[in-house]
Amino acid sequence: MRRSFTRRAGRWRAPTLAAVLSLTVLATAACGGGANAPSDKDTDVTITVALAADPPPKAALDQFKQETGITVNWVNIDWDSLQTKISAAATAKTYFADATNVDWSRVGELGKLGWYYPMDDYVDIASMKADVPQLASFTYDGKVVGVPYDASFMVTTVNTELFTKAGADPAPKTMDEYTAALKKIKSSGTVKYPLNIPFAAAEGLSTYWYETTNAFGGTILDGKGKPQFSDPGSPGYKAAQWMVDALKSGLVPPGNINVTDSQGEQTLMARGTVASIFSDYSGLVGTLYNVPDSSSVVNKVAYLPTPGVTGPAANLSNPDGVGIMKTAKYPKAAAKFIDWFTQSDRQAEFAGLNGPEKAWASYALPSHLSAVEKLASDGKLIGGTELAALLKTSKPVFPEGAPAWYSKFSNAVYTHLHAAAAGSETVEQAIKAMSDTADDLSNGS
Repeated sequence: MRRSFTRRAGRWRAPTLAAVLSLTVLATAACGGGANAPSDKDTDVTITVALAADPPPKAALDQFKQETGITVNWVNIDWDSLQTKISAAATAKTYFADATNVDWSRVGELGKLGWYYPMDDYVDIASMKADVPQLASFTYDGKVVGVPYDASFMVTTVNTELFTKAGADPAPKTMDEYTAALKKIKSSGTVKYPLNIPFAAAEGLSTYWYETTNAFGGTILDGKGKPQFSDPGSPGYKAAQWMVDALKSGLVPPGNINVTDSQGEQTLMARGTVASIFSDYSGLVGTLYNVPDSSSVVNKVAYLPTPGVTGPAANLSNPDGVGIMKTAKYPKAAAKFIDWFTQSDRQAEFAGLNGPEKAWASYALPSHLSAVEKLASDGKLIGGTELAALLKTSKPVFPEGAPAWYSKFSNAVYTHLHAAAAGSETVEQAIKAMSDTADDLSNGS
């Protein structure tokens, strides 16, 4: 269940046109032009599955082959390169893989471009809705682009030992209480810089701001893609100001101006150098902070219901899914794999319910609530009870779905928030630039 830190830190950035065209030429040359007609065969075939992760246990894939007659050729490609290859193959209408990663942030773009088959036509989506809270993040124009296979959502983590040592409340319920606790930890000298915020110009900074905006009671964009954070009294504006003020007031280490999310988790939180991360990733207590080889804070870090304005706020989702490209050779066979791969019992096995030999080392957290609850009741998931409760109330960053131009917007968000933290822009200037970008993109500029 150890999370792939490099994947979350890298996250997707729009491939350059040159890169896409270059890969398109290569793909076309290799495949001889347009895609072959898809086959209806769903047994005695080999399908390619491309995800940014090592493969599941061989025994599991062998079992799938025995049950279905389908051989899985698993391809592990780094996250950024995978998105570029998907774009190149779809643009050139050439075969790349049958089932591929579908990230929550690309759903709007992929749905608008029509590069993937609607999963509603291949698997029983209706039966999943009650048990897969993050399914909404993969829906575009009423159709499901991909099925979530893990549950990643933003959580608040606290080093309860450091909070208690400083005489600070280790379970603050509001943003004011949380901020007061951090200030108390700093003034007591327990740690010099109690809060980790990854201010490097990368996706992790964007998602941190999204979760903080949510905690202040707001949303980022409306259903038409218009910014909801331009006004100084808006939650998004307050969130940006709170984050920058935390750095300038010394709650955040000065060096964090160039620290990514994964670096902060591994070198600060896991080493007890900071006492809290407001927007951390679900599952990290068990896969990082409680792992002696990578942490010096074993059994000291806990999940905290994310503080809000008047009480705990919901947690925002950023999961991974899997879908079927329209250039797939065997879409029905790919659908059989996805149905098998995303079943609740399978996910529980991948997460270690039935022993380490059936566990998938690259797996984060099941997308099925029932699987998380099984793990929690069996004592196989550290913080499982808390994670199950947080997953149940998690919600999408963009309730109407990520816009097709999400990558450009996120680039503007992390670029200008980084600039505000570095002092080359004011918060007002950063927010205006972010807002103007959203306005231009939503207008089709």
